[in-house]
Amino acid sequence: MARMILTDAHLRGIKAQDPRKRLTDGGGLYLLLFVKGGSHAWRFDYSHEGKRKTLSLGTYPDTGLSLARRKADEARRLLAEGINPSTVRKEAKTATVQALEDERRADAGLPALGSFEEVARSWFDVQRGDWAATYANKVIRRLELYAFPYIGRRPVGEITPPELLAVLRRLEARGVVETAHRVRDTCSQVFRFAVAEGRVTSDPARDLAGALRTHQTKHIPAITDPARFGELLRAIDGCRGIPATREGLKLAALLFLRPGAELRAAEWSEFDLDAALWAVPATRMKRRKHAKENGPPHLVPLPRQAVEILRELRRLTGHQQFVFQGVRDRSKTISENTLNAALSALGFGPDEMRMHGFRAAARTMLAERLNFDDKVIEAQLAHAVPDALGRAYNRTQFVEQRREMLQVWADYLDRLRQGAQVIPIRAA
Repeated sequence: MARMILTDAHLRGIKAQDPRKRLTDGGGLYLLLFVKGGSHAWRFDYSHEGKRKTLSLGTYPDTGLSLARRKADEARRLLAEGINPSTVRKEAKTATVQALEDERRADAGLPALGSFEEVARSWFDVQRGDWAATYANKVIRRLELYAFPYIGRRPVGEITPPELLAVLRRLEARGVVETAHRVRDTCSQVFRFAVAEGRVTSDPARDLAGALRTHQTKHIPAITDPARFGELLRAIDGCRGIPATREGLKLAALLFLRPGAELRAAEWSEFDLDAALWAVPATRMKRRKHAKENGPPHLVPLPRQAVEILRELRRLTGHQQFVFQGVRDRSKTISENTLNAALSALGFGPDEMRMHGFRAAARTMLAERLNFDDKVIEAQLAHAVPDALGRAYNRTQFVEQRREMLQVWADYLDRLRQGAQVIPIRAA
């Protein structure tokens, strides 16, 4: 190829008064004179798909003649392959910017843009506003422990079903099949979020349906045989532990609330013993975040036996915040481990009865032995119902029905405690 510019020496000899605007090297390569504060600019003209285009190749003297020619030759090679060199330039620049941004984010402890972790955390930030803090912590912790270490840095659009399955198989191999299913479900929500944002076209977790072993649900140990339950009640009466433990077990049997945030965290300010009513604050109920912050309390009618227990307890802890005050730290409540340990000490081990089992026991016997309506039982258990109208109805109209039910239940437990016959005592 004939050259009009022969040497770098010729270029260095260009004077400020040179009237020429460009010097052509041939083959589309040329040098524009005095365009950037006295510097000269290399340009390469070419045609791609019938359109004339120009590519910048740097400035002289930073980019010398031989380097400019190599850049032009590379552009010609790309054109010969049907590739637009400007597109390659833009992609390379984008990749460089992306690499720098990824490096900056890594230094700041942030995931790379477009990675599974980055998308997952974006999804989490959108969803967490509707979740209670405890549930939100479980979700993000699940991802941090079981997903991010393996696919967190991977571009979300490149993750395949077999790759995700390998992550879940690790959990299966450890025997935590339920956790594997939960991780799959959470990852699926992340991928669907990515689909909605246009980052991916499909959810690889969806294709794993049936690929994991079926999780065998383990029910919470609970005594539902009336005769054995009577033995439990008599054992509780003879419990030699601290009063808070003994009376806590008694109230768990009578009221069958959730043992953690509802029962053990009870505060004296929530009770109206004269009206035989306990208002458990919405913030301690198992609800979505909005319902916790704005919902009404869960009203618990108190049967006569429960009021008597609470009046006795008030003599001991009524001057404190908590009903079931801890022994070593009076600013805290007794723990669920304390209550479960008491059950074990009474001869009712973890395979037979746990604190949460009082709920299952009451649910079963109220329906099967005492023939109470499921809706009334579910209202006392504070289980969610399908529609908003149903939830409002349960909270208001069912209070008196639950008051009747709980008194019948308390009287029934007295019969069991005394060893009476355990046939139904209430007609259907």
